[in-house]
Amino acid sequence: YYFYIKNKMKLYSKILLISIVSSLLVFTIINRIDNKFNSKLTSELVDNEFSSISIPANFNQNKYANSSLPDLTFAASKSIDAVVHVKNTSIVKDSDSWALQFFYGDDSRKKVGTGSGVIISPDGYITTNYHVIENSTEVIVTTNDNREYEAEIIGFDEVTDIAVLKIDTDSDLDYIFFGDSDSTLIGEWVLAVGNPYNLNSTVTAGIISSKSRDLNEFDQKNQSFIQTDAAVNFGNSGGALVNIQGELIGINTLIQSMTGGYVGYSFAVPSNTVRKIFEDILEYGDVQKGLLGVRGVALRSSYSKQLNLEETEGFYIDVIEPGFGADISGLQKGDIIKSIDDVKINRFSDLSGYLSSKRPGDKVKVKYIRDEELITASVTLKKSSN
Repeated sequence: YYFYIKNKMKLYSKILLISIVSSLLVFTIINRIDNKFNSKLTSELVDNEFSSISIPANFNQNKYANSSLPDLTFAASKSIDAVVHVKNTSIVKDSDSWALQFFYGDDSRKKVGTGSGVIISPDGYITTNYHVIENSTEVIVTTNDNREYEAEIIGFDEVTDIAVLKIDTDSDLDYIFFGDSDSTLIGEWVLAVGNPYNLNSTVTAGIISSKSRDLNEFDQKNQSFIQTDAAVNFGNSGGALVNIQGELIGINTLIQSMTGGYVGYSFAVPSNTVRKIFEDILEYGDVQKGLLGVRGVALRSSYSKQLNLEETEGFYIDVIEPGFGADISGLQKGDIIKSIDDVKINRFSDLSGYLSSKRPGDKVKVKYIRDEELITASVTLKKSSN
């Protein structure tokens, strides 16, 4: 009997073990089938939902799958060949001693400065900073493939620090398309591309830190820069500031630094201003400035208290110039301009920066406050008689 019970127990144990193994196998097979079904269903849903989304041909999915940073390689490839080195040779008339001229001749009186420039048309028009080519007797442009050309100065605007050059070539050149600097956003990724010291095109990355930046509101200069933290150093002046689509949104102009080196504050002239200056110089021979015909001050808390105003943002009109567009459209002293063409006006640089992209004869929509009422007027800009 003892052996009978023992054999029975062994039989039951084998049956139980077989049952457990069979159950595990069935569960595993069902689970695999379910996963495949769900995977297929999910794939079909994703394909149906996002079938209209186009993915760039050069997009490397594995490379950027785990990264939250944008792919800047496309913007770099679109811009590096369109940024050039600019060498300015000028003659120094007063600073050389007779001894230097006696031993070294006229070469002692030559002064060489360098910077960068941006090709903006396939036939060789280039924009750079005015201070890069100031007082030049000869301007030499070197492209990214190390070809040298003598450049002609077509025109310039000292106020905005922009100059236009022209080189002649036998073939079309790589160039950068203008982007809309008004549509750029604070926090947007940008590239600063320069050609300093003949190192060929150099690219640095950053974000837009601020817009309509005036470095000194008391110097009577209508500055309205794009501020970026992309590294810009000496030799990068006149280079390109581009967005991630490779469009030109600014010309890198200066840095603000206690040491003379890059510390995170770089400034660029907005592309809408640059484009307008370029077109004006080609069409009219000089820069056409469209004026609203007002003078005043940008409001802040201290000014608002002095003027007994509730508003702390906007442009307070103190003087209306007779015969200009603001006068003809009915604006008055004491009005507060809040926006122009739906561009918000908080500072004088907002106002001057937007109007710098306009010409005499252009109409703008001005929204202003008078007696706590928001009023809209259409104002035609006029050319200064001075």
